[in-house]
Amino acid sequence: MMRTRPLKVALLGCGVVGSEVARIMTTHADDLAARIGAPVELAGIAVRRPDRVREGVPAELVTTDATALVKRGDIDVVVEVIGGIEPARTLITTAFEHGASVVSANKALVAQDGAALHAAAEEQGADLYYEAAVAGAIPLVRPLRESLVGDKVNRVLGIVNGTTNFILDRMDSSGAGYSEALDEATALGYAEADPTADVEGFDAAAKAAILAGIAFHTRVRLDDVHREGLTEVTAADIASAKRMGCTVKLLAICERAADGLSVTARVHPAMIPLSHPLASVREAYNAVFVEADAAGQLMFYGPGAGGSPTASAVLGDLVAACRNKLNGGRGPGESAYTRLPVGPMGEVVTRYHISLDVADKPGVLAQVATVFAEHGVSIDTVRQTGKDGHGAATGVSADGGGGASLVVVTHRASDAALSATVETLRQLDTVRGVASIMRVEGE
Repeated sequence: MMRTRPLKVALLGCGVVGSEVARIMTTHADDLAARIGAPVELAGIAVRRPDRVREGVPAELVTTDATALVKRGDIDVVVEVIGGIEPARTLITTAFEHGASVVSANKALVAQDGAALHAAAEEQGADLYYEAAVAGAIPLVRPLRESLVGDKVNRVLGIVNGTTNFILDRMDSSGAGYSEALDEATALGYAEADPTADVEGFDAAAKAAILAGIAFHTRVRLDDVHREGLTEVTAADIASAKRMGCTVKLLAICERAADGLSVTARVHPAMIPLSHPLASVREAYNAVFVEADAAGQLMFYGPGAGGSPTASAVLGDLVAACRNKLNGGRGPGESAYTRLPVGPMGEVVTRYHISLDVADKPGVLAQVATVFAEHGVSIDTVRQTGKDGHGAATGVSADGGGGASLVVVTHRASDAALSATVETLRQLDTVRGVASIMRVEGE
C-alpha cells in the first residue's frame, strides 16, 4: 500500500540539470510515487538568480536562502546540483544534520571530500548518492559499488569527458588541429566558454578519483590523481597513432598494482588500438571499460553529460534514497577497508610513443638506442622520416644536413625509467628536441 504523506525533496540549483530534475519530478510524479511507494513532493528550489525565467518551475518554490531550505527539518532528501566546493559542502553537511539524505552530482566535491561526507552521512544515519557525478546517465557508480562488490576489480579504463572526446574525435576524423576542433566543440555547445576544466583534465581527474576509490575499496582524493590535459596533442600525434593502427583518447585509468599492495589513478592522452572497444567511442559520448577477476571485461557506454542524461542519474538516486527513507534503511556507505596507498606516477608501467627531432646524420639512431638501453627501456619499433617526408624502419640518412623525425615505440617500462630516458636524450647534441611523448594503452 502507498503511504499518503509525501516525501519532501529540496532542490539546490536549477540550471540545465536542476530544471530537468524539476520537470521530470513534476511530469512523472505518478510513476515515481508508484516506484517508491509514496508520493514525492518538490518542497523548495534554491537558486542564486531568482529573476531568471525557468519554464515549468513553480515560482512559489524558488528561494535564494538555501541554508534555510535544508534546515527546515521536514525535508527527506536534498538534491544538490549547484557544483563547486562551497557552499555545496556546507549545505550537504547541514542537510545531514537535519535528517535529510543527499543526492549529488558534484564530482569535484566528492573527489575532494568524499570521506568526510560519507562519515557525516553515516553519523546521521543518512544516505549519500552520487551516480550523476561520473559519466552522466551511464550506470557506473552503482554497478561498481553494488553489482561488482563481490568481485575483485583490477582496472578501470575510461573516456569520462565528452568535450575532450569530441575534440579528439574531430582531430582524428577531419585532420583538424586542436584549436580548430575546440572552436567547433564550443560552437556546438560541447565546450564551455572557459574549457580549462575539461581540456586540462581536471574534470576527468575528479571522476577518476571517485572511480578508483569505489573500485578498489580505498580512499583516493583528487590530489592523488596524476593529470595531463590534451592541449599539447597535435595533428602529427593523431597521424602517428593512425600509422600504428591506433587512435588518441583522453583516458582516466585506475589500476591495482601487480603485487596488489597499491593503486594508481591517472588522466592523460593515450594511444589505444583500433581493436579496443574504447577506440570506437565517438563524438561527445563516454565509455568505461572495467576488468575484474570473475566478471572479466565489461564496458559501460552512453551519453556522459547534458541536462536529461544527468537528470536521469539523479532521479535514479532519488528513488533509491526515498525508498530507504520509506523503509527505514540505508544504502551502501563508503567502503575503504583495504586502505591501499596510492602509488606515484613513476611506478606506472606501460608502453610509450616518443617523437624526437634529431640531426639528420649517421650514428644518431645508435646514440638514441644506447640511451634507452642504459635506462632499461626496451625499444619495440623505430620509424625515421627525413626532410623528404619518407619514412624508414632503421637508420638516419647520411646526407649530413637538416633534421629528421625519429619515432620510437617502446615495450612496457615504468614511467620513472621513461622520464629518465627522455631527460638524457634532451642532453644529446644530436637531439634537437622531444616533440611529443604519449603513452600507449589498452593492449
